[in-house]
Amino acid sequence: METSPVPPQANPDPRPWHQREVHELASEHDVDPAQGLASHEVERRLELHGPNELPSVAQRGPLAILVAQFTDFMVLVLLAAAVVSGLIGDLIDTVAILVIVVLNAVIGFMQSWRADRAMAALKVLAAARATVLRSQQTQEVAASNLVPGDIVLLEAGNKVPADLRLIHSAQLQVDESALTGESVTVAKHTAALSSGADSALGDRLNMAFKGTTATHGRARGLVVATGSNTELGKVAQLLDPEDRTTPLQRRLAAFGKR
Repeated sequence: METSPVPPQANPDPRPWHQREVHELASEHDVDPAQGLASHEVERRLELHGPNELPSVAQRGPLAILVAQFTDFMVLVLLAAAVVSGLIGDLIDTVAILVIVVLNAVIGFMQSWRADRAMAALKVLAAARATVLRSQQTQEVAASNLVPGDIVLLEAGNKVPADLRLIHSAQLQVDESALTGESVTVAKHTAALSSGADSALGDRLNMAFKGTTATHGRARGLVVATGSNTELGKVAQLLDPEDRTTPLQRRLAAFGKR
């Protein structure tokens, strides 16, 4: 089932999260880090921002993916041309057209298959549960119910359930290899950074990102982005689950229309 689009989670201050002081972000999100959000406020924000989930589409089997490669208008035209060429005895043109169609189908199948598997792998990275502070009470909730402004508690072994600006860290180290490719764990702190918005994710040492894993220590963080607005969500959007056509298929479609 497809998830509905959610409004962007605005950052009124043009500076990125890692350059902001914790008290500024807490004030902007209207939350006291020592108390957390109230239940009614969580419900309101969940309605506004949507669930903390990555975009999802119905999974297709190999046969469905393969059949989809032959539904493009231009491919159908080429197949018709191959049949006509065969009927009039022009075997060279027939073979050439069929080779083109088969190559297009193979390339499209492989790209669609890999995109589906990659999207499934990204969803596996997402945490199922999260420990939060709400109304001064520590609670365990479904990670999909997190909202911007929530206060999340992390300890070794936890998956980070959303993008967090760390407000307290006790020797926290995070494995960010799933997101950055770096195999070495990263030691985190809470001080604001001077690096710009284009700094690498691995250099944002006061942030913890959705899909990464705490390997040592513990921490408390303010949720600043959920769902598709997280860094992991941006990676998922690059896979473009709504449009699984390959560049060659898009060119063929445009050529067919002309």
